Amino acid sequence: MPSKSVVVGSAVGLHARPAAIIAEAAGGLNSPVTINGVDAGSSLMIMTLGAKNGDSVEVAGEDPAGVDAIAALVERDLDAD
Repeated sequence: MPSKSVVVGSAVGLHARPAAIIAEAAGGLNSPVTINGVDAGSSLMIMTLGAKNGDSVEVAGEDPAGVDAIAALVERDLDAD
């Protein structure tokens, strides 16, 4: 299973707005993606991670393109958009 270690880029960490953006993107993928083992398609599950800005997380899934897409979102400051 492809995986990628990335650093959380959002200033607020993986909290409400960034988690919702990531979950929406993950929900549109053809295969499931996880962040530290939780479903990336669920904003609530993402928020339970308590990941803060600068924390390292593991994005994994069966589709390398899906992993790359979610990893890129995790690395961005989604609260600044």
